[in-house]
Amino acid sequence: MHTEDDMGGTGTGTDTGGAGTPARGGAERPGPEAADPMVSVRDVVRTHGDGPAAVRALRGVSFDVPRGELVAVRGRSGAGKTTLLNLIGGLDRPDAGRIVVDGVDLAGLGEKRMARLRRDRIGFVFQSFGLVPVLTAAENVGVPLRMRKVPWREREERVDLLLALVGLREHAAQRPGELSGGQQQRVAIARALANRPSLLIADEPTGRLDARTRETVMDLLRAVVDGEGVTVLMTTHDGDLQARADRVFELRDGLVVEDGAPPEREAGTPPREADGA
Repeated sequence: MHTEDDMGGTGTGTDTGGAGTPARGGAERPGPEAADPMVSVRDVVRTHGDGPAAVRALRGVSFDVPRGELVAVRGRSGAGKTTLLNLIGGLDRPDAGRIVVDGVDLAGLGEKRMARLRRDRIGFVFQSFGLVPVLTAAENVGVPLRMRKVPWREREERVDLLLALVGLREHAAQRPGELSGGQQQRVAIARALANRPSLLIADEPTGRLDARTRETVMDLLRAVVDGEGVTVLMTTHDGDLQARADRVFELRDGLVVEDGAPPEREAGTPPREADGA
């Protein structure tokens, strides 16, 4: 049985309390039913600021992200997309509502357990890449493994595998400044996968890339879902990337106003145009 201090248990009844299942990272964690969503968001409200200048970024958002899918969130700038990802990733707290990630109710987590959830179950990919400039590609990918004190040999093997996955094994010794934007984003994706997360959160992962490089990153994200079994939740303005998602949610003025399969999956209709920035 997990206690409330284990990452698997929050004391809220959300997690399965019995025998756990082995995590991809090796630690035992509770095993939610396969039909349970990876992410469940219910009536979430988040307001930035106070008084007359307050901005209500989210106004009661509810939706589910199924396990093993690539899910896109679209919407114009200021619609609340990044705020939503920050809440799901445990980087911020909602003012009201409930968020459950991989069977864990985030409301039941203190800061230490929230940090452990982010480290062990969630990978993050940012539009700005977020790589450490003085580290090589291999060293950047290995940072999450060092934080978990993974033994050297196991760490080196995992880093090599991930760089091969993203097609950058031959660039292992290069630093971010010696890599193209697309290569840096692929290193960032490899780093996000280092601890074998259940959920990969990507905020505009192709926003700073040219058309050819966007396609490479899209292929990689699709392969991560189809080949690695990771659930990917991303925000994007990119219509081509939306078209390759399993489902698309649209945020407008802090509310989910549309959800479903990508347009071309519905009766052969062409993809929708992406919203402007």
